[in-house]
Amino acid sequence: MTTTDPALTALANGWAALYLLYGRIEAHIERALQSGHGLSVREYSLLDVLSRQHDGEGGHLQMKQVAYTVVLSQSATTRLVARLEDRGLLSRYLCPTDRRGIYTDVSDAGLKLLQEARPTNDTALREALDEAARNPALAPLVTAIEANPAPRHPDPLPAR
Repeated sequence: MTTTDPALTALANGWAALYLLYGRIEAHIERALQSGHGLSVREYSLLDVLSRQHDGEGGHLQMKQVAYTVVLSQSATTRLVARLEDRGLLSRYLCPTDRRGIYTDVSDAGLKLLQEARPTNDTALREALDEAARNPALAPLVTAIEANPAPRHPDPLPAR
């Protein structure tokens, strides 16, 4: 029989609780976005990230930066972009200063869908957090999230 380090057990339990909270939140938002707008959580996140681009210095993200920001592999991000492009929600174009680079912009239809879906996303998030707060194992995590809101999106990988 091996002895388990209490600190490692606490870390594992904390990670399990965080993973459970994340899964519940994502599933709740997924159902709301799918039923209300025909969007997955990943599609919504991608549209949201890309809608925040601007024409100034460093304002457009390369695909590897988008992948990092939406927490997907580059290949999964490329497939997701292609699906949304096929639906007319995104467009791709070559970087004007580096023809190897490809940028992606949200179309007018994508911006309209994102605007319609944002209240659904926000309401579903609030509902999921409120439900989780009633669970004693998850309540401290909800309190931490609400007390220390992070930026909407992490800084993308710097362009190289």
